[in-house]
Formats: sequence, structure tokens, C-alpha cells
Amino acid sequence: MKHIILYIVFVIFSFAGFSQEAKDDSSVDHDFELELETEYRYFYKDALFAEQKDHFPAFAIRPKYTLDWNKGYESINFEGFFRFDVDDERTHWDIRELYYQKAKSNWELSVGLKKIYWGVTESNHLVDIINQTDAVESFDGEQKLGQPMVQYSLSTNFGTFDLFYLPYHRKRTFAGSKGRLRFPTIIDKDDVAYESGAEEWRQDFAFRYSHSFDIVDLGVSHFYGNGREPLFVFDQFGNINSFYPVINQTGLDLQITHNAFLWKLESIYRSSDAQDVFAFTGGFEFTISNIKNSGIDVGLIGEYLYDDRDELALNALQNDVFFGSRIAFNDIQDTSILIGGISDLESSSNIFSIEASRRIGNSWKAELEARVFSNISDREFILSNFKNDSFLRFTIIKFF
Repeated sequence: MKHIILYIVFVIFSFAGFSQEAKDDSSVDHDFELELETEYRYFYKDALFAEQKDHFPAFAIRPKYTLDWNKGYESINFEGFFRFDVDDERTHWDIRELYYQKAKSNWELSVGLKKIYWGVTESNHLVDIINQTDAVESFDGEQKLGQPMVQYSLSTNFGTFDLFYLPYHRKRTFAGSKGRLRFPTIIDKDDVAYESGAEEWRQDFAFRYSHSFDIVDLGVSHFYGNGREPLFVFDQFGNINSFYPVINQTGLDLQITHNAFLWKLESIYRSSDAQDVFAFTGGFEFTISNIKNSGIDVGLIGEYLYDDRDELALNALQNDVFFGSRIAFNDIQDTSILIGGISDLESSSNIFSIEASRRIGNSWKAELEARVFSNISDREFILSNFKNDSFLRFTIIKFF
């Protein structure tokens, strides 16, 4: 309930600031959008653990509202989310974003809940540390929870400097007893402890410098605070004990654009009393444009993933290669397909995936996702629990 109280504080703060400005400026613009989503996930292999289901129909709603004034230099931005699902833990709501933003000629200030994305690689986003992963919403970690923050950005001729004050830590939610992609033991997020005595109210900080040098895009970041990944420790009785350590994480993201090639690198060094971690992901994307004057672009992607935690890496990507292809049809329906596979170089484990989407008319969109776990080794601490959890996901979205 503490994070709900925090939401309310941010709402009051933001709207109080707006109401004062609105008295002096009658030029206020509003924009409201709404997405309604129906989803069906089907796990076609027998469940590995008791109580797990095979069929997961679900419904989601995503309202978005933007209000700006002062010639667009000040705004309030809101993005909500609610999911109803067969798995009780996947039935959840979140305020993805609710923040006040003020912009000047070369700086911006944001206060509230916000989503921040860092990174350049396709298969693993190592440097993306600000927001907690919404682990019940997506397997690949792309979906994030809103993070309370104060962000100050300063743009100069020699780069952009971002400072973050993060007053509250949000816990990761794990699948419930009915859900797939879970451990044998149900992990209640409220039972996950903290190394810090201040627990989720520990005051965290982050910094990022980014700049573009001709064909090079560079980002250097540092985070100090409660880690976003919990650590799992097994006791002598086989129980899982988990906690969030206090970490220092320094990150580097680099992208070089050379003709049709994008060369990409993400690397982190994370230190804590519990463990030190070095990891990197590097590779390329080569795009073949307008094949035979059809308008179709095909991107070929190859990346190598390393994590020195080996099989104990929470993302299970410790010594793997990723190969994939991104196909953009560039048609009116915005049809796109991403096909890929991750192969472990030390075992037989493979993960294959396909993501496809296409607009239908002016206000509908269809999506298809498939994840296939193949020959998963029992040595894989994480993936061995998911070896029967290959699934298909069909989604229809209505835009208003």
C-alpha cells in the first residue's frame, strides 16, 4: 500500500503545479487515447508443476492522457494499465507514467512516475536499470513498471547529462500458482527482503551521459541503490530465500552506424556485498533495404551474450548467441515480423521466438508471439523451470 500512497502524493503535487499555471495561461491542450486489448496465451506442453494452467484468456486496458500548456513547455503525462488474467498474480494494475514536465531551452525537469529506457542491443538490455521489470506481463522483460523519480536533463554542445533521484523501490512480481514461467516454489513479492534497513524507501540515485559523435552514439551511466533483480539463495531445507541487494552498477552502451550496418554493445559492471557481476552483449544489425523495389526492408541480427554468473544469471543469458531477422514491409498496415533464436554455447538449450504485428483498418491491430524452449539443460537454474512453458500468444488491440 505504500506505493499507492506515493502515487497519490505525486498526483497532488503535479496537479497543484498545473492549476497555478493554468490561471495565467488559457491555452491548454488535451489529448486522450485508449487501448483495449484481448489476449489469449496457450501453453501447449503439459505443465511441470501442480495447479499450472494451459489456457490464459486475458483482457487489458491502457488509457493515456496528456495535458500541456505554456506553449508546450509544461505538461502532465499519464499512462495507466490494468490486466485481468487467469493467473491471479498477472491480474494487476499499474501507473506506468504520471509526471509533470517543464522544459526550457536546454534543460528539462520531470517529477512523478516515469519510464526511462536505455540500451541499443536486441536480445538483452543490460544497462536498462531505472525501471523495475513487469515480469508477469512479458517474458522478454520489455514491459516496465512506472518508477517514482525526479529527473533533470541538461543538453550541451558536448553531450546530454541526466540526473535521477529515485525515492522508492518497486518489487518484481512473479507468476502465481496457476501461472506459467515460474519456479516450483511460489514467490510472493512481499516476502522478498532487502539488504538495506530502509527497504523500499531507500533513496537511490543514477546518472547518465550520452552524446553522438558523427557515426557513434555513446551512453555512460551509473546507478547506486536497491538492485532491480532480486538475488535467490537456497537454504538447507530447499527453500528459496530472496532479497534485493544494494548495488553500484556502471553501464556502457555504444552504437556505431556505418552504411547498412549498426554495430552495438552494452556492458555493465555491478558490485555489491553479495556478488559482483560483469556482463556484456555485443553484435550487429545489417539492413537490406527495399528488396527488389518491393519496399520491404530485412534486417539481419547477430549478438553474443556473456554473464560471469554463469547458470546463476537471472536472465539465463550467460554464454549465448542470438541470431534473428527483422522484416519491415513498410506498408499501410505497418506489418512487421521479428524472428530470432538464442542458443547456449555450453549446453543444448535453445529459445526460439517470433513476434509479428499488423494494423487492421484505422483503429485495430493484431499481434502474434511465440516462444519455444528446446532441449533445455537441467543445469540451467532459471530455464530448467520453464522447459515445458513454450507458448503462443494472440492479441487484438482496439485504439480509440
